[in-house]
Amino acid sequence: EFTRIAVKVGSNVLARRDGTLDVTRMSALVDQIAELHKAGVEVIMISSGAVASGRSEIHPQKRLDSVDQRQLFSAVGQAKLINRYYELFREHGIAVGQILTTKENFGTRRHYLNQKNCMTVMLENKVIPIVNENDTISVTELMFTDNDELSGLIASMMDAQALIILSNIDGIYNGSPADPTSAVIREIGRGEDLSDYIQASKSGFGRGGMLTKTNIARKVADEGITVIIANGKRDHILPDLLQHPETTLCTRFTPADEPVSSVKKWIAHSGGFAKGEIHINPCATEVLNSEKAVSILPIGITRIEGEFEKDDIVRIIDFRGNRIGIGKVNCDSKQAQETAGKHGKKPVVHYDYLYIE
Repeated sequence: EFTRIAVKVGSNVLARRDGTLDVTRMSALVDQIAELHKAGVEVIMISSGAVASGRSEIHPQKRLDSVDQRQLFSAVGQAKLINRYYELFREHGIAVGQILTTKENFGTRRHYLNQKNCMTVMLENKVIPIVNENDTISVTELMFTDNDELSGLIASMMDAQALIILSNIDGIYNGSPADPTSAVIREIGRGEDLSDYIQASKSGFGRGGMLTKTNIARKVADEGITVIIANGKRDHILPDLLQHPETTLCTRFTPADEPVSSVKKWIAHSGGFAKGEIHINPCATEVLNSEKAVSILPIGITRIEGEFEKDDIVRIIDFRGNRIGIGKVNCDSKQAQETAGKHGKKPVVHYDYLYIE
């Protein structure tokens, strides 16, 4: 029985064929979330749709490049989108709050905890957080691949028991979704190889295809969170997923039994913020791969790349040049450089702050 869930609503659920906002669908989803909310389930929404919402509102005088267009439409559209949600939830007597975030807000522990605290206070006060990427200031290289990645971070950060990703198809198929002989894979176990099934093509208006969704689903499920990919255009989908999980069509990723510590969760999702690299020798590589709880000691370090401060995130690279993990460093790059290869020094990355991929 889930008591806290994150629900990601994709742009292809909220956009009509012509790219404008589908208010009827939005209203139906709000009704479903209100039903769960009243039954005592805490819901965090991650909602796309700002660009679709702004597209019909504004007709630029001259042709804009894609970044300008995205910024313009999302700035206008976000105001309209949150206003719609506000009105729809108000009919149910439920308050909502807006959270706009960027990738960098997850890069430092302090920002991360500030966001977590803000959303915790909202939930304690029965307010539904509606999260979206702040497209007006995130430009391509700093963007999430799309809101799937953002929803994974949020579910993990808020210790949700489930992440439900609503798209415009029923789940992950064992062939092309257009092929009538294809069927939805109902359950995906840990470590199952999906490369045969997944099409790399994008879905409609969204930025992330099924490949992104499954990679994120995997990572989140490995942290002990159930991940479900389902069709947001189906009537009553959310209550059905929670009340009749066996009979509702969707793809479910089996979660790990052991939940991951909250610090390790943050580190697991922080690979994109790495400031440098720590290269380790064959012996240290073998020990790290042995499943035992070990820290990275200077004796196993062959070289340091990049500049970092204490508490920054770094990548761990094995002697073959493969990335094998991510960690939070105990010292700056200068100190790490000085002690590299020496015996009897304190760990550069402590086991508690090390995530092996």
